[in-house]
Amino acid sequence: MDKEIKGQLRAIVGDGWFLDTPNELYAYSYDATPLYQSMPDAVVMPSSVEEIAAILKVANEYRIPITSRGSGTNLSGGTVPVDGGIVLLTTRLNQLREIDQENLTATFGPGMITADLHKAVESMGLFYPPDPGSMRISTMGGNVAECAGGMRGLKYGVTKDYIMGLKAVLPTGEVIRVGGKNAKDVAGYDVTKLLVGSEGTLAVVTEITAKLLPLPPAKQTLVAYYNDLTDAARTVQRVITEKIIPATMEFLDQATMIVVEDFAKIGLPLDVQAMLIIEQDGTQLQVEQDIERIAEICRAEGAIDVRTAQTAEEGASLMAARRAALSALARVKPTTILEDATVPRARLAEMVEQVNRIAKKYSVHICTFGHAGDGNLHPTCLTDERDQEEIHRVEQAFEEIFHSAIALGGTITGEHGVGMAKAGFLELKVGASGIELMKRIKEAFDPHGIMNPGKIFAKSDRRRVVVKTNACGCQHEHNHA
Repeated sequence: MDKEIKGQLRAIVGDGWFLDTPNELYAYSYDATPLYQSMPDAVVMPSSVEEIAAILKVANEYRIPITSRGSGTNLSGGTVPVDGGIVLLTTRLNQLREIDQENLTATFGPGMITADLHKAVESMGLFYPPDPGSMRISTMGGNVAECAGGMRGLKYGVTKDYIMGLKAVLPTGEVIRVGGKNAKDVAGYDVTKLLVGSEGTLAVVTEITAKLLPLPPAKQTLVAYYNDLTDAARTVQRVITEKIIPATMEFLDQATMIVVEDFAKIGLPLDVQAMLIIEQDGTQLQVEQDIERIAEICRAEGAIDVRTAQTAEEGASLMAARRAALSALARVKPTTILEDATVPRARLAEMVEQVNRIAKKYSVHICTFGHAGDGNLHPTCLTDERDQEEIHRVEQAFEEIFHSAIALGGTITGEHGVGMAKAGFLELKVGASGIELMKRIKEAFDPHGIMNPGKIFAKSDRRRVVVKTNACGCQHEHNHA
């Protein structure tokens, strides 16, 4: 990127909000996904939709790649600037513009931290359900880009189920508004839903309007321990079959429990094979009835111990331990690869068995936890990226895990997105014609291909491309075929 273009960008955002020295750029060369890294040419931090529009006009004119970014907590390589160019930070657009209690909506900027939105609406007796594990750090713009899920997905759904309207800037600099506060709106194509989960490849979101719900008045948490993984998975199926829909049904295997207990010190037993953490919310009477029935089902399906949290603090402690799973696992080895595969709930037990079989086959250390109620598992490999032979086995293991999920009627990602990490696997799910359709949609929005290039669509038939940047800033590609 030449000095003239940098000068134009600097003039748009101001000297203090433009970065281009190597030390400054390094922090934006990676995200929370291991193994992927690439240096941008510049970082801009706009404060308004007008500045974003001006930046995109410059990028479009000179065909400069644009990677929009929030907190960089995503787990698919989605905010790694693989082709260099401009990283556009949305964190300054963090204002909560409105909580509309008449229409039950909230309107805010993409830089708003997810947990801050939760606190703001809950203080008014309202509720925004999606709760990704990174919610204390992640931005709502990032949640929209990846269609983030969370532990409450079983009962309440994911980000796309709550986004009613968006303001966004197209690559040409045009500003569009789609959706709004209307409970019903079928005027034309649903561009709002199209932008949710588009991973920054179509436009830059600058304002979000989300649906809110009344805050449930009561909740209660139960934990059940098992000596057989299949018993735990079968419990999940049985609870749903009996038409009980808990707010949360989380699964941790023994390997994960051991690491979480070492980290959180909450008294988890370490001699069992798995645990379920189940939370229900609603009216007090309904919660008590559901928790009592769920406890009965857990025991009937083989749980060796079932405990109900006696206080809100005890329940919160259990949920906090589950949220700490990734942080706890990340302490064990230099590299932690957290993956994301989803199957229909009825196939959960089979998927858990497949993950364990595959881990043994390739001699890799995989801990499994996740959102059991919606079939979304997070097989997490503890490894060391410096050991290339082991990394190759890890790649082979995850490839087989994704093939197993597809064979069971599942998908390669339930909430992390495709990004770079799964671009080579997308055709498994959508087929060649599906890929071509998506490419045509991408071209309609972004004819010059500047929006987050290298994401979603594989550049070749190679399974993955790992891009590392060495100390001199040179990029090298390593094929893992």
